[in-house]
Amino acid sequence: MFKAPYYKADGKKGKARALPESVFDGVVNESAMHQVVKAYLSNQRQGTAAAKTRSEVRGGSRKPWRQKGTGRARQGTIRAVQWEGGGVAFPPIPHSWRKRVPKKVRSLARRSALNDRAEHDRVVIADLPVLETPKTKEVVGFLGALELEGKTLILTNGLNGALHRSARNLKQVQVMPFGDESVYDVLWAHTVVIEKGALDAQASSSDDKTEEADHA
Repeated sequence: MFKAPYYKADGKKGKARALPESVFDGVVNESAMHQVVKAYLSNQRQGTAAAKTRSEVRGGSRKPWRQKGTGRARQGTIRAVQWEGGGVAFPPIPHSWRKRVPKKVRSLARRSALNDRAEHDRVVIADLPVLETPKTKEVVGFLGALELEGKTLILTNGLNGALHRSARNLKQVQVMPFGDESVYDVLWAHTVVIEKGALDAQASSSDDKTEEADHA
């Protein structure tokens, strides 16, 4: 079972807490993570690049000069690929780069990414500061009290609009609800900060599923 340091909303350190085994089960499958990250990056591509072939370029239907007797190489059209303004050989064609990954593989990859961060002591549990209005200064102060290094991913218990708006102009900080993070988001971050309430809700949900399975 993994444990992670716990911090209160004022930045003071508390007793280390155990991470729920429903997510942090110790399995790290690098193959699944690689497959999901490749699919994620591929799905970001628009696939709108395009160029014209020689048949699509307007003009050039007449032979520029006669076949023989000029001393120059024979040419059939000024829209051939070797001519300026001509078509493109093997041009890019608009198409979808989308890749589909099975749901079970995505779930395995997400758990693997979180387990990797927990295994290297890069998961922190915290009571996040309560913000009525967006205040970037408070988020910076809170993260400074935690003494975190590098990029930070903050996972909240549900949508936290004020915290999200407070951190969106910080280049090395991302905020999103726990469960919405992708494998790429977790691996992007050096440290993952998870709100305590989100883990409590996850543990409660796992217990309910276990009870239902026992009754079934």
